[in-house]
Amino acid sequence: MSQRTITFVTGNANKLNEVRAILAASPNFPFALVNQALDVPEVQGTTADVARAKCAAAAAQLNAPVITEDTALGFTALGGLPGPYIKDFLGTLGHDGLNKLLAGFADKSAHAICTFAYSAGAGQPVLLFEGRTAGLIVPARGPANFGWDPILEIDGTGKTYAEMQMAEKNALSHRYKALAKLQEYLVGLGAESADAA
Repeated sequence: MSQRTITFVTGNANKLNEVRAILAASPNFPFALVNQALDVPEVQGTTADVARAKCAAAAAQLNAPVITEDTALGFTALGGLPGPYIKDFLGTLGHDGLNKLLAGFADKSAHAICTFAYSAGAGQPVLLFEGRTAGLIVPARGPANFGWDPILEIDGTGKTYAEMQMAEKNALSHRYKALAKLQEYLVGLGAESADAA
């Protein structure tokens, strides 16, 4: 029986590399992962709203099993903002500007949130898998080549994501936690398919 494919819809090479590295550690992953960048609308709303809409649109375009991913960074002092709008905030304000948003607050805590969405194809339900990692917003440390990684120091590590080797980051990140839940679900689907064959 040939291995089924699942398309990870992203144009972000860093996300793709992280997902491939995490899945490579799983010998039971029942799909061959392929990648395709699609132009899908990003609705305004919660991280779950954005992830669900993006996945449904991708599944409709490809009519095949797809996964999408959406990431948020919520500052506790700002009631969870910038949340799913972190990409726009970062693009406008930069790392220093994000730090300045918290200048008047003693609480520098934040949560990185990753939501993977899966659909078996056009018109099929969208399932969500969320992972969270807590940390503190700090002045940028480490390479500035992957979004807001340099400003989030992960609780209990003393390091920002940007200061970590990929294997260390992939063992505790919000993306890893969400992907582990998705992976568990997909491994179960693979077992069901094998039993039915």
